[in-house]
Amino acid sequence: MTALAHARRVAAATPDTRNRYVDFLRAVSILAVVVGHWLIAAPYIANGEIDGINLLAHSPWTQWLTWVFQVMPVFFMVGGYSNAASWRASAVKGHDYGTWLTGRLRRLLVPTAALVAVWAVLGIGLTAANLDPQLLRIGSQSAVIPVWFLAVYVAIVALTPVLSAAWGRWDWASIAALAGAALVVDLLTASHGWVGLLNFGFVWAGVSQLGTAWQRGRIGGRSALLLAAITTSIVIVLVSSGSYPISMVGVPGAVETNNSPPTLALMMFGLAQTSLLLAMAPAARRMLDRARVWTMTVLVNGMIMTLYLWHLTAMVLLIGASMLVGGVGFEIMPGTGTWWMTRPVWLVVMAVATVPFLLIFRRFDRMDPMPDGIVVRPVVALAVMAAGCLGMALLAGGGIGGPFFGINIVAVLLVLGAVGALRRLSHG
Repeated sequence: MTALAHARRVAAATPDTRNRYVDFLRAVSILAVVVGHWLIAAPYIANGEIDGINLLAHSPWTQWLTWVFQVMPVFFMVGGYSNAASWRASAVKGHDYGTWLTGRLRRLLVPTAALVAVWAVLGIGLTAANLDPQLLRIGSQSAVIPVWFLAVYVAIVALTPVLSAAWGRWDWASIAALAGAALVVDLLTASHGWVGLLNFGFVWAGVSQLGTAWQRGRIGGRSALLLAAITTSIVIVLVSSGSYPISMVGVPGAVETNNSPPTLALMMFGLAQTSLLLAMAPAARRMLDRARVWTMTVLVNGMIMTLYLWHLTAMVLLIGASMLVGGVGFEIMPGTGTWWMTRPVWLVVMAVATVPFLLIFRRFDRMDPMPDGIVVRPVVALAVMAAGCLGMALLAGGGIGGPFFGINIVAVLLVLGAVGALRRLSHG
C-alpha cells in the first residue's frame, strides 16, 4: 500500500473525538524545520574546497527569520498535549509508569536507531576509504544534529507525570515557576556556564506545560491571545535590552545564544508562538474537516520522524556528491540576489533527494502498540531512556566520528543498545 493510500484510509477512519489540530501543528512544524535547515545551510564550493557557510552568520538580517522558522516550541507544546493525554488514558487503563514510558520511547528511539546504524556503517566505510576525519566529523554532525532535540524531548516525556501533577496542583503557577527558574539560571550562567544546562529542562518543560494546559481545556480563544500578548511583550523587552540575542537559534561565532542552552527569551518566545497558534484553533479545525487537508496532514504525520531525521542526511550526501564532481551547483555565493533566486530550485532538489529515504525508512514510523500484559519496571525504563539520551547527545555534539573503527562506538552502542532493550521489553 502506498503512503498516500494508507493516509487516505487512516484519515477516513479518524474518530470525531480526535483533536486534529494537534496533528496539523506537528506536520506544519516539521515542514518548517526542514525548509529552515535547508535554507540556513549555505555551502559554497570554490577550487574544490567547501566553505560551510551558515546563512545566519553570513547575512545577519536573516536572524529575524528565526522568529518564523524556530518551531521547536510547537513540538514541545504539542508533545505536552499528547503526552498528558496519553498518560491520563494509560492511568485509566491501569498501566504503570514504566510500561507507559517504554511505549513512548519506542516511537522515538526506534526510528533514530536506523539513522545511527546507517551513519555508523558510513563512518566505518569512509574511514576505511581514508576520508579526512575532520570532514567525517563535520558532515556526520550536520546530518545527525536533529537528534539533539530528541535527547531533550525524551527527557521531557519522562517528566510527564510530574508535569501533569504540577498542573493539577498549581495550575498556571507551575509555568510561572519554571519561567522564574529559567531567569535565575540565565543570571547565573554568566559566572557559572555549566548552570545554563539546567534550562534545557526548565525552558522546554515550561513550553510543554502549555500543552498540558491545552489538554485540560484551560487555554484557547481570548486567554490564548492574552498570553500571546503578554509573552510577546516580554520577548521584545528582553531582546531590546541587549541581554539576549535576536536570533532564536544558534549563530556560529556568536558569544550568546538563545537555544544552546535555552534562555528565558526563548521560553517566552515559545509561549507567545504557541499561544497565538492556539488562538487560531477554531478556524484551523474547520479547515481540517476538509478531507484533502486532513489526508495530507495524516500523510506527513505518518512519516514525520523519518522526514525529521533524514532530511539533513540527504543534504550532506548531495553536497558530498557535488564535491566529487568539482562542486557543481554550489558555485554561487550565498546571500546574493542570484543565490536567493535559486532557492526554490534548491528546495525542490532537496525534496527529491529526501524521497528515497522516506520510502526506505518510513516503516520505522509505524510502531505497533505495546502488547497487553507487558509490565516494565520504572527503573528499567528510565535506565533505557538515560542510555538513549546520552548516546544521542554525544552524537549531536560530535558527529559519528571517533577513535574506534572511525566511529564514536560508545554513542552508537548506547543508542542501539537502548533500542535493543526496548524490543526485548516490548515482547516481555
